[in-house]
Amino acid sequence: MSISSSTGLGSGMDINGIVTQLVTAEGQPQFNAITKQETATQSRLSGLGTLKSALSTFQTTVQKLKDGSAFKATQAVSSNESVLKVTTGVGSVAGTHSVKVTQLAKAQQSVTAAEYTNSAAAVADTGGTLDFTFPTGSTKTAFSITVDSTNNTLARIRDAINSSASNNGITASIINVDSTVTPGTTVSKLVFTAKDSGLANGFTLTTTGGDAGLDKLNTATSANYSTTSAADAIISIDGQTATRSTNSMTDVIQGVTLDLQSLQSPTDTPVNVNVSLDSTAINKTITDFVSGYNTFRTATSNLSKQGASSGSNGTLVGDSTLLSITSKLRQDTTNTVSSATSSYNSLAMIGISIDKDGVMSLDSTKLSTALSANLSSVSDVFSSSDGVATRLNSRLTGYLQSGGSLDTQQTSLGKQLKSLTTKRADVQLRLDNLQKGLQKQFIAMDLAVGQLKSTASFLTQRFG
Repeated sequence: MSISSSTGLGSGMDINGIVTQLVTAEGQPQFNAITKQETATQSRLSGLGTLKSALSTFQTTVQKLKDGSAFKATQAVSSNESVLKVTTGVGSVAGTHSVKVTQLAKAQQSVTAAEYTNSAAAVADTGGTLDFTFPTGSTKTAFSITVDSTNNTLARIRDAINSSASNNGITASIINVDSTVTPGTTVSKLVFTAKDSGLANGFTLTTTGGDAGLDKLNTATSANYSTTSAADAIISIDGQTATRSTNSMTDVIQGVTLDLQSLQSPTDTPVNVNVSLDSTAINKTITDFVSGYNTFRTATSNLSKQGASSGSNGTLVGDSTLLSITSKLRQDTTNTVSSATSSYNSLAMIGISIDKDGVMSLDSTKLSTALSANLSSVSDVFSSSDGVATRLNSRLTGYLQSGGSLDTQQTSLGKQLKSLTTKRADVQLRLDNLQKGLQKQFIAMDLAVGQLKSTASFLTQRFG
C-alpha cells in the first residue's frame, strides 16, 4: 500500500483511527463479558482457598483433642534444680519419686604429657599406626590411623583422626599451654576426647611400629597422658539404682527426662520429683479449641456476608457449599456424644456453648468442675469414638483431602479460567483479522478516491 493511502491522504480520512474504533466497538462487549466471568471465577476460587485455609487451621486445633493425650498432660517439679532438673513428655504418669545423684557421667579425655614446640612439630621420625579401640559391646567402631612422613605432625595427626570415615567415637584437638618442663615457654599438646560420655564410650589408644616418639601416644602407659576417665551416671531412685551413660536419663521414669546437674554427698537430702496432672495445659488446649472455632466462624462469616452493595459482599455469599459446611460442623460440635461413659455427654455439659450468632463461649468454672469430677469423661466428650473432636476431624479431613468436594471445585474453576483465557485469545485473533480486512477495504477506498480526485483535477484543467 502507498503511504498516502495508509494515512488517508487520498480521502482525507483518519483510516487508522476509524478502523481502531470499529474493531474496539466490535470486541469490547465480548471482552467485557469474558472479564466479568473471569472476575467471578477468580473471586470464587479465592473464596474457596480462604475456606480451605480456615478449615485446615481449625483442624490443627481439633487434632490436639482427638486422641485424648491432651487430657494426660503432666508437669514435673524438682525440689532441687541445682542437682536435678525434670521435664515430662508423652506417657508420663502422675506420681512422686525420691532421687539421689551418686555419680555424674563423664566423657574420657586424654591430654599428652609430651610437649611439642608447635602444631607443626613432628611426633615421630619413623612410620607406624595409631589404633583406637573401645570396650566390648560399645557402639563405637575401632579404627586405625597410619602415620608416616606425610602426616607425622600434631596438626596432621589431628586432622587424620577427625576426618577418618571409620571414626565415630573420638575427637582430636590441639591446645597451646605453658610448659611444665621449660617454664616461661608455650608448648602444644594433643588432646583426645570421647564423643560421648559413659564407660562404654571410653577408648584405648595403642601404637604399632614407629619409634619412641610414636610410643608417647600409647595410653597403655599412664605416664604418657593426663586423663579424665570415662564414667557412667548413677542415681538412686526410690531405693533402687539406675546407671546410664549420660546425665540425661529418659527411660528411668516413663515419659520423664531426668537431667542431672550436680553430684550429691551421702548425707545430702534426696531430691523430690513430683509428677502431676497439668490442669493449666488441659484448660489451655480446650480454650484454644474454643478460640479456633470462633476464628473459623469469623472467616466463614466474612465469606458469606451480604453488604448493602454488591461490592461489599463476601466472595462466597449465598454459596451452598459454604452453608453446608458451616451447618454440618456446628451439628458435629453441638450434638451429644453417644460414646461418652458418664453424664458428661456434650460440650454444653462441660461449659462450652454456642449462641444464636454462632459464637462459642467457655464457662471456665463449669469446665474446672467437670475436670475435677471426672477427667476421663471430659476426655470422652472430645476423643471417644463419637467424640466431638473425633467426628470433627473426620469431617474436616473429608473436606480437605485431595479429590474432596472443595478440591474438585477448585480444579473445575481452574479449568474455567484456562478456558476463558483461550476464549479471550480467540476473540483477539478474530479482531486482528477484522482489523486487517477493514484496513484493506478503507485503503482501497482511499486509493479510489485519490484517483477520482486526480481525474477531476485533470478535467478541470483540460476544459476549464
